Amino acid sequence: MPASVLDSFALIAYFRDEPGAAAVEQLLVAAAKKDAPLAMTDVNYAEVKYSILKKDGPTAWARASRILQGLPIHFHPTNRALADLAADFKARHKLSLADAFAAALAKASNAELVTGDAEFKALRREIPIRWITR
Repeated sequence: MPASVLDSFALIAYFRDEPGAAAVEQLLVAAAKKDAPLAMTDVNYAEVKYSILKKDGPTAWARASRILQGLPIHFHPTNRALADLAADFKARHKLSLADAFAAALAKASNAELVTGDAEFKALRREIPIRWITR
């Protein structure tokens, strides 16, 4: 089981060198050294791709895509159990669907969620959260 699940916010911050990027880089370096990949859902991967394509363009996505291939991140497909957890989080909290999937993977994996997205404050008592920005 992964120790940390990345939210889209964290990976986007890393690629754009936004606040929190250094914290994500430290986690990636540590994960590589321990041969213990971080985790992310395919739904959150899609959000990262969409966000970079829309705001930064296809050249930026091509660069990010090449970098992603070498990062210690395991991308998890969705399944009914994960979808049920995500739906429960979304029904009870004001979250995007992608955020609900990130929270669901963290909960299902007994892992911390790595993010800087304030939407997750509502989940502080349900899943451990590592804040990359304050």
